Amino acid sequence: MTKPSNSASRATSAPKPTKPRAAPARKQDHHAHAPHGHPDHVHDHQCRPDASGIYVISPSGAVADPETLARAQARLSAQGFKVALDRGVLNQAQRFAGTDTQRLAAFTRALKQKLPIVMASRGGYGMGRLLESLDWQALASSGKRFVGHSDFTAFSLALYAKTETVSYAGPMACFDFGAKKPEILTAEIFGECMRDELEILSFETQDADPVDGRGILWGGNLAMMTSLLGTPYMPKVKGGILFVEDVGEHPYRIERMLNQLAQAGILGKQKALLLGGFTDYRLAEHDRGYDLKAAIAFIRKSVKIPVITGLPFGHTAMKVTLPVGAKVGVATEKGLAHLVLDEHQH
Repeated sequence: MTKPSNSASRATSAPKPTKPRAAPARKQDHHAHAPHGHPDHVHDHQCRPDASGIYVISPSGAVADPETLARAQARLSAQGFKVALDRGVLNQAQRFAGTDTQRLAAFTRALKQKLPIVMASRGGYGMGRLLESLDWQALASSGKRFVGHSDFTAFSLALYAKTETVSYAGPMACFDFGAKKPEILTAEIFGECMRDELEILSFETQDADPVDGRGILWGGNLAMMTSLLGTPYMPKVKGGILFVEDVGEHPYRIERMLNQLAQAGILGKQKALLLGGFTDYRLAEHDRGYDLKAAIAFIRKSVKIPVITGLPFGHTAMKVTLPVGAKVGVATEKGLAHLVLDEHQH
């Protein structure tokens, strides 16, 4: 892959993002200019698959506030999507969105209904309980686009491990579209990705290692990914582009999980490691200067593959939508990283 030129401009931070402006142009010149702090994204309007409808299911934790679903439905509808809520979306059984049987039934209903996109309402915990009971071939052959992050990582990685089918690490109904102050660019980029308009994502990175190549994009929540080691649901990807994020994990735990992936022979076989958000953790006095930068420095030194920080993805308001299992390109230059997404297939 050659490094894209004139495909994006520098991004730094701004508290009030504005809607990207897209000027009509040829595919290779189609730009969307983002405000500072957010990814620039190049998109193409020549290919528009049916992305008109979203079916929301709850495969993991119980929805705490039904109002978040109402807000999500209204905002996604305003974006041009027809939205339907699964009848079990508000089920509760202890911390879960219904019993395991009830949550499995939601996947069956999702395949039978006509809307093309299936989105998780939220994460939490519970997806791992369902992996052995899901019909992976039926899920793959359905043609549905499955979207979610956090606990949903287990589904995306298992789907690819079992069938090599692309799914999407991206926003969820409650967490993102149901937030009191949703992030505009998260919604914009999600819509463009679902319509196959998105070609290139460029984002600012402070200390990216040089890299220019192609590979299978895969990953998601680091803790969920690590939990799949040694199971049939862990993809066997060599020469891939691995992205990870997490929430509430101290840097030493992040280092420990990445080190586990390295010692399992996975990390060293990748073309690059993309680090998203690692949020909501507390350092302790006895850390004595050990922090996330120290953890990343150790991984860089021990694994010796290109590391790129700053990927706008994680338990954060601003997140891109990424095709898990698609072949993409990655390139870095001073202060910027580029992901070329228009190579993915469905």
